[in-house]
Amino acid sequence: MTKEDLITINLEVIYGKEKGLNAKLDLIDEYLQKVKELSCEGKEVILTGAAPVWLYLKIAHALHGRTKKLIYNSPVTGDVVIFDHNPF
Repeated sequence: MTKEDLITINLEVIYGKEKGLNAKLDLIDEYLQKVKELSCEGKEVILTGAAPVWLYLKIAHALHGRTKKLIYNSPVTGDVVIFDHNPF
């Protein structure tokens, strides 16, 4: 795997935590669009950052079938593979 094949998406940036914003369920389509723009089909994606569980779940569902591998990363858990569709 090369660095070009791995994309890290910080969900805090997606919903604007650094701007003092909270994630809002009524903005889920906007968040999903941002994530789809950042991720590329067939790549491996790492999701990280403080975000509500519902946001992680919706994004994981949206990326399933689009990305080759999805990983959750936090300082507490380290890398946790959510799904891996690499046949090798």
